[in-house]
Amino acid sequence: MAIDFIPLASSSKGNCYFLSDGHTNLMLEAGIPMKAIRSGMSKHVPGRLSSRISGLSAALITHNHGDHAKAVKDVLKAGIDCYMTKGTATALDLASNHRVRIVEPLKKYSIGSWVVVPFKTEHDAPDPAGFMLASPGGKVLFATDTYYISNQFKGLTHIAVECNYSLDILEANVSAGIISPARKKRLLQSHFSLANVKKFLAATDLSQCREIWLIHLSSENSDEERFKTEIQQLTGIPVKIA
Repeated sequence: MAIDFIPLASSSKGNCYFLSDGHTNLMLEAGIPMKAIRSGMSKHVPGRLSSRISGLSAALITHNHGDHAKAVKDVLKAGIDCYMTKGTATALDLASNHRVRIVEPLKKYSIGSWVVVPFKTEHDAPDPAGFMLASPGGKVLFATDTYYISNQFKGLTHIAVECNYSLDILEANVSAGIISPARKKRLLQSHFSLANVKKFLAATDLSQCREIWLIHLSSENSDEERFKTEIQQLTGIPVKIA
């Protein structure tokens, strides 16, 4: 089985990703309108996979912020189970919805051919999480909106990780009055910097990793080509920008 990771949207305006091992299709995040989700799947999901939202087995939501959870209620109405922590479900007023599946950190859940293990992340949201997803086709790490990852992972074949900003670009934007000091403080305490992504990757077993996706880049405080080049030089692994 091959792993397909397909970004439908990846920014502070909205995040949504399609993941498939050729057998079970998942959506990661639902931070864009339902119309855009349907359009993105139709446009970007290969014909050999189901490009209809009805072909999704589940959606996984990391936290309650709108750019990650805007369309969750519509996804639930479409008959798709949504997996999230209790804190996220409560913040979205969905804890009693019969299609919401509450997950706990480091507890395994089976969704079709995938085994999903949530883990804690560090963000200014109630009970945020990342996900490690394993199937016969490989092992995928999905982590966004966090300034730190405490867990260690082995045997990852695909990594999709936030690389939101570089401190030097951020500080230059603060000096220029483009970014406020208050916003800088929030970024430092809630999002993954290029430097911290490098530290995380340096401490991670990359022996089986086939590709790295850098996701959720800031439109103001990042540099796509620089980030891609530096991560490729560090890891020797093909890097893609979402």
